Amino acid sequence: MVPLNARDPRCRDLLDGARNNPAGLRFRELLRLASCHGFRISRQRGSHVVLVAEGAARPLVVQDVKGRAKAYQVRQLLDAIEAKEGLG
Repeated sequence: MVPLNARDPRCRDLLDGARNNPAGLRFRELLRLASCHGFRISRQRGSHVVLVAEGAARPLVVQDVKGRAKAYQVRQLLDAIEAKEGLG
């Protein structure tokens, strides 16, 4: 995966899409969005992936369900991004 930063238009588009429709995000898009905002994969077991970031309050566990991200986990990521970047 090509590293991106939060200012990249693709990252902004993913962030807007996640905010507008958390249930419509693909799992790969969730990982890309997390990567854009400084999260990295700490470990994975089965369909569960643990994401960590410097400055984040706690690790975030996300789950791949048939290629889709769970809406509540997308909202948790959005909350973590806002808290980490001082937006919320």
